[in-house]
Amino acid sequence: MNVIKTDIEGVVVIEPKVFGDERGYFFESFNAERFFAETGIDVAFVQDNESRSKRGVLRGLHFQREPYAQAKLVRVVQGRVIDVAVDIRPGSPTFGKYVATELSGENHRQMFIPKGFAHGYVVLEDDTVFQYKCDDYYHPESEAGIAWNDPQIGIEWPLSEDEIILSDKDRKHLTLKELCEF
Repeated sequence: MNVIKTDIEGVVVIEPKVFGDERGYFFESFNAERFFAETGIDVAFVQDNESRSKRGVLRGLHFQREPYAQAKLVRVVQGRVIDVAVDIRPGSPTFGKYVATELSGENHRQMFIPKGFAHGYVVLEDDTVFQYKCDDYYHPESEAGIAWNDPQIGIEWPLSEDEIILSDKDRKHLTLKELCEF
């Protein structure tokens, strides 16, 4: 696998080695021994999640508050997304900054998002299937989010506001500044 560091410490993009021939392709989507040895990341994943979405759906920017913060390893099985991780670690030199990368069923890339980050993605193709591993279980009482269009963060989403489809819950998220005031 190829481990690509990003501009934010701890967030990495992983390109697995894909073996293809006239029949199709094969790759290891996760191998704990190799993942830990090659990335230096030490996590124990305990929950896998999957979603299917149509073009324009934006999910995020989600996170869980301590003590249930989650690290995630995310990937797209089918379709295409722009995946975003926002640093919300107090005192971090990159606080409020984000990393964005395209994940797709074609490029097989994965992104590791450490604890202390808000996470979201926008779907670029119908019938996109998104999967992720978490190192802690979902705790609804710990769930929180940041507004997808927070001007302080300034994420450059590839779709216009008219094309974005949000859940009622995601429409109500506060800005990072508003969250920090609590």
